[in-house]
Amino acid sequence: MKKTDESLESSLFEKRKKLFPREVHGLFATLRLTGVGILLGLYYLIPWINLNNRQIILFDLPARKFYIFDWIFWPQDFIYLALLLICAALALFLFTALAGRLWCGYACPQTVWTEVFLWIERKVEGTRSQQIKLEKQAMTFQKFRVKATKHTLWVIFSLITGFTFVGYFTPIRELLSNISHFQLSASESFWLIFYAFATYGNAGWLREQVCMYMCPYARFQSAMFDQDTLVISYDEARGEPRGKRKKTNDIDAKQLGSCVDCTLCVQVCPTGIDIRNGLQYECIGCAACIDACDDVMLKMDYPKGLIKYTTENRLEGKTTHLLRPRIVIYCILLVSILAGVIYSIQNRDSVALNILRDRSSLYRENFDGTISNSYTIKVLNMDLVDHSYKLSVSGIDGIKSSISKDIKVKAGDVLEIPMSLSAEPESLKQPSTVINLSIQATDDNSIYTKSEGRFIGPLEF
Repeated sequence: MKKTDESLESSLFEKRKKLFPREVHGLFATLRLTGVGILLGLYYLIPWINLNNRQIILFDLPARKFYIFDWIFWPQDFIYLALLLICAALALFLFTALAGRLWCGYACPQTVWTEVFLWIERKVEGTRSQQIKLEKQAMTFQKFRVKATKHTLWVIFSLITGFTFVGYFTPIRELLSNISHFQLSASESFWLIFYAFATYGNAGWLREQVCMYMCPYARFQSAMFDQDTLVISYDEARGEPRGKRKKTNDIDAKQLGSCVDCTLCVQVCPTGIDIRNGLQYECIGCAACIDACDDVMLKMDYPKGLIKYTTENRLEGKTTHLLRPRIVIYCILLVSILAGVIYSIQNRDSVALNILRDRSSLYRENFDGTISNSYTIKVLNMDLVDHSYKLSVSGIDGIKSSISKDIKVKAGDVLEIPMSLSAEPESLKQPSTVINLSIQATDDNSIYTKSEGRFIGPLEF
């Protein structure tokens, strides 16, 4: 049973009640915390890993170079970013159709960092009951000291997070040196403080408000659910009527269901919902309620699974279908686009050539009677090693280039060279002639590219 429009409207305008989620242990809590550890470990450690004397992942915006493992990407490669975002969206749609909000419950940055902030809060303020008791107390020196300690640790962790974020755009060792010598640039200072503030605000203060009111995914997720989607559900047929009882009581004689109405499923929920009221948009699929309920069921010697991952079809006694048209379509599109992106990246040109014609003059007549045009060429070495390139020109019989030597370009560099092309007047058949410039690496025949330009001659022939 979902929330009615009236209850939803009232929840949007009522004053927020601070939540104190109870700590929970179990299978899904272990999986969630393992995911948090892996994701945070990758986030904080990757900038410190070097490959070929540079960070393994570095987005060098001033140089317009983006290093990801063995690949160097340039601004003209942003098509790959667009395709990867499409793949991410398709993957989100696929996993949502299969198993609901897995992303929200286990991998979303809001969930990941909130878990860390909750852990710090519990270490400083104590258990849920201790936190509630402290919150109700008048402000004393003891309360101020505890709160100040918590917020200080939150701020320190947020600043480390902001520092790491900037470390993906400025080499992190260089960034650390700049901080130690108070030489941070204005942009580095802004983004460090901004990202730290965003982490502190979202994970420390807003928490479930981000998931419930700020994140658009919570609003349109239901459009991707169907009766075969794996979601967290309360088995109403088994649990009702709920009521308190002793372990030794005969629930059949008392006409009670398995739910002991302990409300632990509500107390552990990070968004404060009661899963017994049915699937709600606030549910992030973290499965904390499953672990809490299973623990109670074991203590009462009842079968586990009163709250569990299941499908609507299974709850109604019907067959659940894993392979469905939308699942097949998502898989085909995801695999096809991802394979195409990887193939394209692996087979893209390792060198680029740009020709810029000097527009200040159409052409020049030289003393020897030849016609010449001036250009600027840019050779971009997109490989990870230095190369020498040989330049050749075609399109006009006997055309000559002022560049006769091999062009040496370091790995990841752009070399800008002035160039003059000259041709005999009788070789020109029209005022504007298409010419082709090509370069090929002298040490690797597979590295080759060409570019097209124009050669301007006299208007009369």
